[in-house]
Amino acid sequence: MKLWGGRFESGPSEVFERFSGSLDFDKRLIDADIRGSQAFARALERVGILTADERARIVDAFEQIRTEAVDDPRFFDGATDEDVHTLVIRKLKERAGDVADKIHTGRSRNEQVSLDMRLWLREECDRARGLIADLAGTLLNLANRYPDAVIPGYTHMRRAQAVLWPHYLLAYFEMLARDAERFVEARRRANVLPLGSGALAGSGFPFDREAIARDLGFAAVTRNSMDASADRDFVLDFLYAASTTMLHLSRLAEDWILYSSEEFGWMELGDEVTSGSSLMPQKKNPDSLELMRGKCGRVIGCLNALLVTVKGLPLTYNRDMQEDKEPLFEAADQLAASLEMARAVAESVELHVDRPRQAAAESWVVATDLAEALSRAGVPFHRAHQIVGKLVLESVRRGRKPADWTAAELEAFAPEFRPEMARLLDPAEGMKSREVPGGTGPQAVAGALAEARARLAQMHA
Repeated sequence: MKLWGGRFESGPSEVFERFSGSLDFDKRLIDADIRGSQAFARALERVGILTADERARIVDAFEQIRTEAVDDPRFFDGATDEDVHTLVIRKLKERAGDVADKIHTGRSRNEQVSLDMRLWLREECDRARGLIADLAGTLLNLANRYPDAVIPGYTHMRRAQAVLWPHYLLAYFEMLARDAERFVEARRRANVLPLGSGALAGSGFPFDREAIARDLGFAAVTRNSMDASADRDFVLDFLYAASTTMLHLSRLAEDWILYSSEEFGWMELGDEVTSGSSLMPQKKNPDSLELMRGKCGRVIGCLNALLVTVKGLPLTYNRDMQEDKEPLFEAADQLAASLEMARAVAESVELHVDRPRQAAAESWVVATDLAEALSRAGVPFHRAHQIVGKLVLESVRRGRKPADWTAAELEAFAPEFRPEMARLLDPAEGMKSREVPGGTGPQAVAGALAEARARLAQMHA
């Protein structure tokens, strides 16, 4: 059946129907479509289009369709409907009879599609936020497993300063916390009712839009009927949040691909998240992380695809907007799968604490600690920087590590050095001066971990 056709002398060609049909992907909206239509049936009763008995018949029939769609894996088999909305109306008429013809009174598919996507997106935002919180909690658990582990921090992929392993993981916790906030905001943007907007000019029936919003749990109603018909910003908000989250997962994956390599050897990934080679028996490949890194590009591509689709559309609705659903569904699926995978990888990680500690000890990540100690003792920082730089140069020339220097040798190298500064040649000692909020000092990190636990509970709320 068609929801239109009176103006046409003949139907669409088979080629056009095949080209324009969307049931194969928008069928995912069936639960949202039915819930929205049930609420609309109640609204039609309130304006006198449906009697109480007709409304009850329609709502009950919708519920039967909803149950069948969930329980019967062959529910969509053989369906040739244009889209999920047409399929639902056809199924409704099969169950409720001619009264089904009233359900579309005063409603446009433009607002119906927007409603369905908003209902679906609210739940998807909640799912994404929950998965982000699960991963964030797993990272905190991993931090607590190695609370005192020292690793080099990097800039320009060169060893820069020593940090605690929990401090490093807390950096990703902060990224994930911002990601969770973005999905809260994306949900807020989606949580606005478009029903009552009609095709673009507003409904010709006196619907109580606030009542419909309460019925469906929306926080507000859209303010302009033309904007409601044309708006896909709420989808872009979700796609941006998904893209940024995937970007953070990709960066984590890149780190751990490196850190689990033979060249670094800091960590071991579990057998359950790695794979082997069909030719080389010794290989243990970080395929899970590589796939996560690769899927980031797919999700960013979904965002770009919709941005390009809507960039030149005149107000209000255009059929181009049908192209919003596949990138949305694709991004949502890849995001959820990647967050689940990242959590599994994090649960499997074994940190070889001696390797990164050795890497820190062998390099000059303590250089800044020494320069700042000189500065605290009254040496102008520029001079302190020069002294320590020359110490590093001399050590490189002589093949000496920081630990090879004694207090007496430091004083002999530069009289500005004091004996007590020799303790800073141990990377773990220098970190103790970095107790500012957000720093890698042990007390600061312990406080940050406790705070992160409290924030994690809010993320799960």
